[in-house]
Amino acid sequence: MKTSVGENLFQFILIVFISGLCVAMFYPFIHIASVSLSGPAESTRMGFHLFPKDIDLFSWKQVVSQKKIWWGFGNSAFRTVVGTLLTLVAMSMIAYPLSRKTLPHRSFYTMIILFTMFFSGGLIPSYLLIKELHLMDSRWVYIVPMLVPTFSMLVLRNFFMSIPQEVEESAKIDGANDIRVLLSIVLPLSKPVLATLALWTAVGHWNAWFDAVLYISDQSKQVLQFFLREIVVLNTDKETFGSTVVGNFKYETSIKAATVMFAVLPILVVYPFLQKYFVKGTMIGSLKG
Repeated sequence: MKTSVGENLFQFILIVFISGLCVAMFYPFIHIASVSLSGPAESTRMGFHLFPKDIDLFSWKQVVSQKKIWWGFGNSAFRTVVGTLLTLVAMSMIAYPLSRKTLPHRSFYTMIILFTMFFSGGLIPSYLLIKELHLMDSRWVYIVPMLVPTFSMLVLRNFFMSIPQEVEESAKIDGANDIRVLLSIVLPLSKPVLATLALWTAVGHWNAWFDAVLYISDQSKQVLQFFLREIVVLNTDKETFGSTVVGNFKYETSIKAATVMFAVLPILVVYPFLQKYFVKGTMIGSLKG
């Protein structure tokens, strides 16, 4: 089928726009990676950084040799892995009954849960609640308050509603109860949306830092993003990095870049394995309201 001049022009403009958008989104990673691998003179040079001209691993050695960085990495890994698994379990246990028409007052329960997505008690009541639950200075404070994200739970509920009722009814005729139906039929059919929600939850946990500022005072329980904020934003970690001087050049800029890359790499490594489920899970999970 021949295409018109207008259609060809539109396709060309679309390709140029998407290509430019990809470059704009991908270049910051290249820039930070280049700076992190550069010496002090090159890392402080103004302008574009595409490739490190004088490769220097001093900044990376400084980052990976710091005990606090590994404390943060371990705590971030704990909250990401354990938090994501527990969130998927909790969301499945709530979303499945809410997706069944046989649940009495289903709409009322859904509205109550939906209400929490738009309104909250605020920072001070949340702080007092965490304190009363004895979660202060505990790693579980990273997981319990974020256990059931409302939006993700509703997406999962909508996906469960799209599964044909006949599949579940045939299993119940064979003697399966609701738990067996959920574990053996519903969840295996929900792998795309579960992978998508797992990615959302994992990225949220990995990037979180504000709860660490509020509820954690023990440095050994702080997350990686907290130390990243100290180094990159607040410049309060001078005793570790800022005083490192070789010649008359400071490594502060390249150390900041290396810390950023150290914090970003785990998500960049995990994402390709879940990317194939991402679009499918997002679209399917939004079919029913």
